[in-house]
Amino acid sequence: MTVKDKVVVITGASSGIGAATVQVLAQAGAKLVIGARRTERLAELAASFTDGQVLYQQTDVTDQQQVKALIDLALDKFGHVDVLYNNAGLMPLSEMAELKVNEWERMIDVNIKGVLYGIASVLPPMIAQHSGQIITTDSVAGHIVHPGTAVYSGTKWAIQAIMDGLRQEQAANHIKTTMISPGAVNTELFSTITDPKRREAVEADEKNNGLSASDVAKAVLYAIDQPANVAINEVLLRPVTQER
Repeated sequence: MTVKDKVVVITGASSGIGAATVQVLAQAGAKLVIGARRTERLAELAASFTDGQVLYQQTDVTDQQQVKALIDLALDKFGHVDVLYNNAGLMPLSEMAELKVNEWERMIDVNIKGVLYGIASVLPPMIAQHSGQIITTDSVAGHIVHPGTAVYSGTKWAIQAIMDGLRQEQAANHIKTTMISPGAVNTELFSTITDPKRREAVEADEKNNGLSASDVAKAVLYAIDQPANVAINEVLLRPVTQER
């Protein structure tokens, strides 16, 4: 497999899609440097694999210096970075008239600026090595808007523009870009919704009908496990029963 021995950095790695991706890629032989705010969960993940295969560091993606420090850890320990997976994200859904401005700002900080900080940190070494892959978790909500998803969808639409612009700008440097765009997934993401009724509805739907985090992690593996001349620019996946 082309994943074996690749150096992969993952943000938002302590739970859900991020943690599942750590498991899948480590089993495929990748070397991983993982970050999140909850270091106790990162430590548990790292401890389940061969000593030194999975390194971790506390990382808040809203802090540019912490994101850069995570990339620097990978460079210091392994000499290069093959893949960055920008996975950290929030989904506090609400209708616009509820005026949850603090939640809007937090989504922009994590879902957009966190991705930009990852790109800013890893792009210079990838340009220097003339190769690399930058993956970002997008969403079906980056394609379709529902009542209550306007701002969240806006952050995911922004990812579409950022990643496709990056693809065009860095094609000559052989840097691949990939968006992973899942529909409903059974993770903790619903917990960032502050309205109790909306949170309970989303939680029930995701638990009863959602993809597993491992389903999405396998899509990440597929995107990485390609020949050097093949770039998977987006993987859009839904539960088979999800209509929109």
